[in-house]
Amino acid sequence: MKRQYWLWSAAVVAVAVTAVSFAARSGGAPAPAPEPNRANALQTRTVALQDKLHARPGDAGTWAELGATYTELARAGADPSYYAKAQGALEESLRIEPDDNGDAMLGQGALANARHDFGAARDWGVKAQAVRPDSAEVQGVLVDAYTQLGDDAAATTALQRMLDLRPGVASFTRASYHFELHGRDDEAKQALDRALTAASSADEQVFCHYYLGELAFNRGDLTEAAHQYDQGLGLSPHDVTSLQGKAKVAAALGRLDEAVDGYRQVVSRVPVPQYLLEYAELLDQAGRPAEAAAQYAILAEQKKLLAAQGANDDLTLTTVAADHGDPAEALRLAEEEWGRRQSVLAADAMAWALQVNGRHAEALEFSDKAAALGWRNATFSFHRGMILASLGRGPEAVSALTEALSVNPYFSPLHAPAARTKLAELETTR
Repeated sequence: MKRQYWLWSAAVVAVAVTAVSFAARSGGAPAPAPEPNRANALQTRTVALQDKLHARPGDAGTWAELGATYTELARAGADPSYYAKAQGALEESLRIEPDDNGDAMLGQGALANARHDFGAARDWGVKAQAVRPDSAEVQGVLVDAYTQLGDDAAATTALQRMLDLRPGVASFTRASYHFELHGRDDEAKQALDRALTAASSADEQVFCHYYLGELAFNRGDLTEAAHQYDQGLGLSPHDVTSLQGKAKVAAALGRLDEAVDGYRQVVSRVPVPQYLLEYAELLDQAGRPAEAAAQYAILAEQKKLLAAQGANDDLTLTTVAADHGDPAEALRLAEEEWGRRQSVLAADAMAWALQVNGRHAEALEFSDKAAALGWRNATFSFHRGMILASLGRGPEAVSALTEALSVNPYFSPLHAPAARTKLAELETTR
């Protein structure tokens, strides 16, 4: 990884930024939702492409562009109905031009990543790479897919290639996530700072500020996190991700009414599983269980909508089941997800699902897998501490729980208090 850092640093002076596709940086969080004028621009582009196809229905390139636009609309607006439209357009492009159709292959890979079908994304990325070996966008699809599949060596290779080809926003933000996963937080921030310097549009700048805020929040620095989210809102006052960040900070500071109001705005516009779960747990924390139950019900409906469109967010649903009274369902979902991808996120989900089912020794094996890259993740450390406590390994449990609260004392309205309670219990029995 040292070679990658030096290549990336040297290339920074010659950055040439082009349009960036906002891939899910962590395989779960959505891309920034567009401003109304941005949404209108996407819709306008869609109409223009459809009109072009009425005149030239055999234009494979336009079909591929339409498919990519539908994928962008689905991701940005949390409307999974666009996934099927994207697939139909991309398949038509490939029907017209089955060979050497790099645009459509790339589009299929991006669509598969958006649906969390990372195996298919990898396969389409490999096909696209054969046609377009010098495409940074193709390498981006591969980085995202390999990262979520748990193939760290392949992800590193694809990322290095992407940085070599185009050291801009898309590659720097992926480098940041790669560094974060490996516990290299300072370098993760440096990569995002470089991405922000390279950003040439408000959308790109908002994206960078949001993830700079996330890095700060995840290490417990609420002041810096709020500053970065505010920077994003200054550029785009209705940006959903920045609003979510501000609401999260308000909750961490105990300003529950403000946080609830913020999350209400967020989920009314982008009701993705992650935000619905955060809102529901916040409502529980605020002593509003009936409203929380309503959000859990909406989350279940969103799961059905995603499944109907060939997408899933089973990691979020695993968390819901594990933390809210359905251990068997948690394990079923975690095992299905582990069958699809062996990332550290999926490993942690397996560890926690096994833990709540009383299978503590097996849970520890998956906790070891989750820790393999060195990510300083408070939730992972909390899960590990609770598993170790269940195994009677008190000193190690104290170390893990202390680590969780040291990394980020605000990591969860549900689990941060539980970590403090268990830590106090363990320390009194030492």
